[in-house]
Amino acid sequence: MILEKVISQITIQSEYKDLVDTYVEHVLNEFKDKIHSIYMCGSIPKGTAQPFKSDADFTIVCANPKDIDYERLSNIKDKLLEEYPFVTKMDTIICSMDDVLSRPNDWGFWVKIICVCIHGEDIGEKVPPIIISPEFILDLNTDTKEEVDRVHRSLSNASDDAMKTRYTKGYSKRLLRALYSLIIEDTGVWEDDMTKMKNAILDYCEIDPALVEYLYACYLDSCHVPVEEFLRNAEEVYRYFENALHTMAASRNSK
Repeated sequence: MILEKVISQITIQSEYKDLVDTYVEHVLNEFKDKIHSIYMCGSIPKGTAQPFKSDADFTIVCANPKDIDYERLSNIKDKLLEEYPFVTKMDTIICSMDDVLSRPNDWGFWVKIICVCIHGEDIGEKVPPIIISPEFILDLNTDTKEEVDRVHRSLSNASDDAMKTRYTKGYSKRLLRALYSLIIEDTGVWEDDMTKMKNAILDYCEIDPALVEYLYACYLDSCHVPVEEFLRNAEEVYRYFENALHTMAASRNSK
């Protein structure tokens, strides 16, 4: 089964169009010919964004990510968040053209399936069709442990409530996506609606439903969630995920 693109048509609401255009303009002015293409994912390109609830998620593809200075990029973000206060936060992922083309089940999946191109040549069109399979699921989760460990450390070390809230929400979302990746052979699609994702996990995943509901509740409202309690539950979810992934790898290797 071939995986289809999450967003088939870009539909940016009028109140967000100026934000997107300004972001692209600032990034191109700052980094000029170092940018190959720029992408978005999530509610803004889908046309479902809600002021003061939705964030802006960009991806920059370039020849060499080291050419993109994070401090200068952060300055652009800070200026835009001040100018457009109805955007809750703004994230930018940077990857290389080689990453997209040489890792089709990982970076290729991200650009081809999850994102839509808002500037430049869509390099996702050069990524071969992505076949849903155990190999795809394993490749997709190559960096999951590293990402989970990083956000775990960040949450553990967070000192102010705003950062605790942000990391708890992000950690919840990352774990729900990891669980969903385990069942994509059952669903046949990549679901980016978190409610539908949660319901599919409950339908197909053999994990304690209470843990899934807990993560989902933390994703919806991460304010005042006790950090130690959250980390305990997150660690239990990740152990389930890791064991399932190891079982899948062992089954594939035995064939």
